[in-house]
Amino acid sequence: MRLHSISPRTLSGALAGVLILGLTAGAGVPAAHAIGVKAGKWTLHFNGNVNAHYIFSHCQNLSNAADVTGGLSCVTATKAGGGSSSVSNGLLPAALTVSGDTTQDGYDIGFTFGLYPGISTNDGGSPNLQTGAGNFGHTALGTAGLDIRQVFLTVGNKTMGTVMAGRNIGLFQSDAILNDMTLLGVGAGNGNYAAPANTSLGSIGLGYIYTDWLSQIDYTTPNLYGTKITVGIFDPLNTLGQIPVNHSTPGFQAKVAYKAGPIYLSASGLYQRQAISCTDTALAPGACGPGTYELKYSSTGFDLGGMYTVGPFQAMGWYYRAKGVGTTGLFVLSNDMLGVPRTSEGFIAQLTYTVGKTKFGVNYGQSRLNPTANDLANTATVAAGTDLPTLVKKNDKWTFGVYHHLTHNLLLVGELSRLRSTNDLNQKNTSWNINAGLFLSF
Repeated sequence: MRLHSISPRTLSGALAGVLILGLTAGAGVPAAHAIGVKAGKWTLHFNGNVNAHYIFSHCQNLSNAADVTGGLSCVTATKAGGGSSSVSNGLLPAALTVSGDTTQDGYDIGFTFGLYPGISTNDGGSPNLQTGAGNFGHTALGTAGLDIRQVFLTVGNKTMGTVMAGRNIGLFQSDAILNDMTLLGVGAGNGNYAAPANTSLGSIGLGYIYTDWLSQIDYTTPNLYGTKITVGIFDPLNTLGQIPVNHSTPGFQAKVAYKAGPIYLSASGLYQRQAISCTDTALAPGACGPGTYELKYSSTGFDLGGMYTVGPFQAMGWYYRAKGVGTTGLFVLSNDMLGVPRTSEGFIAQLTYTVGKTKFGVNYGQSRLNPTANDLANTATVAAGTDLPTLVKKNDKWTFGVYHHLTHNLLLVGELSRLRSTNDLNQKNTSWNINAGLFLSF
């Protein structure tokens, strides 16, 4: 995957196909539009993909599995058997994106709508939720879910840069996921998907935090000697599982990317002020002092990394560190019961080799959630037989993959992944995934 600069006029169309191609927005190859229609001064583009994979996972049996809150290694719901089979989407759901662009009064303007249906039966009435813990069985008369991830506009030109406004992929950690080789495959995922239900995890929570799809207004500079800078204001997110509190300040994210020949480097950052209501039942009694209505802290995070291509070899890696951001998803397990933010960190490293139409690759990633003093105090009480702590300390994964272009648009995918989850007591679960599938892009 090679990265090039794109003009503001093609930015909308490139972003529409960014996940299909697995390239970074603002520095990616413009999507190869299968269908283009001229309508007056507007040009309309249609892009998309359809993918399906057979996935078999050998999971840890419940009878000898450790309890790991936030663990990503799969565990069977019953004591009998250790396997899980499914025919499902991979890390990407299917996609149909419609975009348009034109030039008016010296401004390049565009729009994009991105519709992402899954193929798995949607048991819970939402593409992001299934009904009941461990209730993964599909029944007759089911339907698939639809995830509307992208609704945005762009305006700019080569002199002023580009403004993007609407719902689109975030900036923080976006390069890590968009250059993960499992983007077009499965990576972690046994078909019994939690959230998002339409997709597997790839290396989400196993080397990087999910960048997510967020409401935002961004500004990207023109290309400055191979460098582009993007800054954005974001609709703030509440901490998952806690009672929402009105935020007085929005979220902020920024990214700087540099491209020169075979080298691509980037860094991104995140800031948001968090507040937790003192009436939140997730807080421990006494977490708030007299007259206190909410606990506040600042969530911050950064990542940095890059790619380097030499002949048929390509190496890539990204590292992140955060405080009050949590693990796997934004603001998931981000603070303890006293409202103290947890720190987290992780990395993904990848090496691929391409010969002819076939790419061979291996990547390894790990995400760590560091316990607070209160978490460690709970761990110390285990000897007394009380309050067994199960909080995840580390999730990590190896994936070996083969990706063969049968045609220009049709990709055959095969992967083998090993996952391991470790809690604060150093108890571990291990699972294996093997998948084979097809990925058609247009």
